[in-house]
Amino acid sequence: MSKESNKPSAGFVPYVSSSKSLPEMTVIAVLLGIVLAIVFGAANAYLGLKVGLTVTASIPAAVISMAILRGIFRRESILENNIVQTMTTAGEAIGAGAVFTLPALFLWDLQPSQVMIAFIVLTGGFLGVFMMVPLRRLLIVNEHHTLPYPEGTACAEVLKSGETGGRNARLVFSGFIVGGLVKALGDGWMLFKTEIETGIGKFKNAVIGMDVLPSLLGVGYIIGPRIAGQMIAGGLLAWIVFIPMIGFFGAGTEQTIFPAEKPIRQLDAWGIWKGYITYIGAGAVAVAGVITLIKTLPTLVQSIQATARSFQGDQLSGGLERTDRDIPFKWVLVGVLAVIALIAFVPVTNVGITGAVAIAIFGFLFVAVASRIVGIVGSSSSPVSGMTIATILIVTMIFKFTGLSGQEGMIASLTVGAIVCTALAVAGDISQDLKTGYLVGGTPWKQQIAMMIGVVASGLLIGFVLVVLDASFEMGSRDLPAPKGVLMKIIIEGLMAGNLPWDLIFLGAATAVVIEFLGLNSLVVAVGLYLPVHISAPVMIGGVVRWLIDRFTKEDLVRKARQNTGTLFASGLIAGESLVGVIIAALIFFGIMGGDAPVMIENNLVSLSVFLAVTVLLWAVSRRGKAEV
Repeated sequence: MSKESNKPSAGFVPYVSSSKSLPEMTVIAVLLGIVLAIVFGAANAYLGLKVGLTVTASIPAAVISMAILRGIFRRESILENNIVQTMTTAGEAIGAGAVFTLPALFLWDLQPSQVMIAFIVLTGGFLGVFMMVPLRRLLIVNEHHTLPYPEGTACAEVLKSGETGGRNARLVFSGFIVGGLVKALGDGWMLFKTEIETGIGKFKNAVIGMDVLPSLLGVGYIIGPRIAGQMIAGGLLAWIVFIPMIGFFGAGTEQTIFPAEKPIRQLDAWGIWKGYITYIGAGAVAVAGVITLIKTLPTLVQSIQATARSFQGDQLSGGLERTDRDIPFKWVLVGVLAVIALIAFVPVTNVGITGAVAIAIFGFLFVAVASRIVGIVGSSSSPVSGMTIATILIVTMIFKFTGLSGQEGMIASLTVGAIVCTALAVAGDISQDLKTGYLVGGTPWKQQIAMMIGVVASGLLIGFVLVVLDASFEMGSRDLPAPKGVLMKIIIEGLMAGNLPWDLIFLGAATAVVIEFLGLNSLVVAVGLYLPVHISAPVMIGGVVRWLIDRFTKEDLVRKARQNTGTLFASGLIAGESLVGVIIAALIFFGIMGGDAPVMIENNLVSLSVFLAVTVLLWAVSRRGKAEV
């Protein structure tokens, strides 16, 4: 790191200068932020359980905020909009931290209480905010020119171009309506199938399928063709290589080969996937996550050194200017110690002093890393899973060696991992938010307080969302794979009990290593290997739409405008379908809607036609983007 990168950004003037005071954390902004935090938290929870990925909520939240505050309440303050998007990302982060870890509790049939879930996500969320406060001036201000924080910078541009908010809002809301309508017609009223598949001629047990869901199409468009292509590569490796190969070599025996419950010759492609591929995929994802973490070690060391330097001099003192005032460090320190003490002594999680100390150490260490990494690659590419896996691996072994084993030890290990995971997700998101605030002239301490309010709002309800989704679709099922939660369960069980099919785990681990040597993103390919190809296929189609837009647009400004237009519409598709999915789950949970109703139209062509119509619409909407003069 150069000396220049440690100097404050000389001469930088935010959009709203520090000498100017506009309405910011108003009652209207806070109430709207609470509502959006809950909505996007629920939507991202559903998406994370379905796909194993979450998407940033800052840009659609900023657009919706502008549409409501400007269009309905006639308020013109950009700082109010900034507070709303900050609170909304809290819901997204809480959703991610919850669904990446806590589904393991449901898979163990423990039925965790609402108090336990809320305690885990709230303590993790508060730690994420508190631990990021002393890093803000170092990462956001001093390294303004070296850490771009892509989502935060993009969100600032959206806020600054508020006069175009009406058009942008229409894009998000139109996508929201399309995504929600397709979900309601398909999985709500069961008008057509939302999952289609077909065999490949005489290629036994080789299957290609697709979930015809707008959210997956939107995810593919946002992440782009390269990542989407690597994801489907993993899916194809599983469904047209590994599954047919296992079926071929196991066809001649009547013996049941662990861990499947039937002989291979009696299993179809789905049976082989459930009995064998899930373990191969789990090994691949675990090792790929560790590889991703290892690749960030230089950044890890750099972050620790830079953080240590930031405690020297006046780095932690509150600045005199409005745009440089954080929550006072003494209150940050009190907050961290209070949260750690609650974790250690309140009998809700039973992780004890050992677990609390581990959370404090890994929390701050990885928060520093996560906050810096998202500044380079963005929140969506941050290796939160890898850092969570590393935490769980170490903590599980510590608990086992100290005599805390069995189910109690597994719950304690998962709890530590869940709190750290939530802290990382929240820290990464508030880093982006503080970058947005730095660019538009927000007040840091108000954003930090707003983030904590958003954490409370979404954290108190996320447990109910998980319970409803589990009761309606069942965690770990084809309808709700919960890939990250299943992975955490497999890792903890394997370390505690040692009764896993380790040969399959090692096969997946070796596959991840080979993929990494091929120059691909091993974590993305491993996620595709773990999930059904039915999820990767529509994601790939979304990536193809994005590629077509990029490929056939020559001017850079027009290309960027079309990308942004498509991203807003795709965000609406994701939010609309995900939210309707949660509503459908609630209706099933309360017995208003039957979860096993027959599909009216079984024809695959009907389902495919609906999906292609949405695909063409996404392409057409993206093409309408025009560069601003």
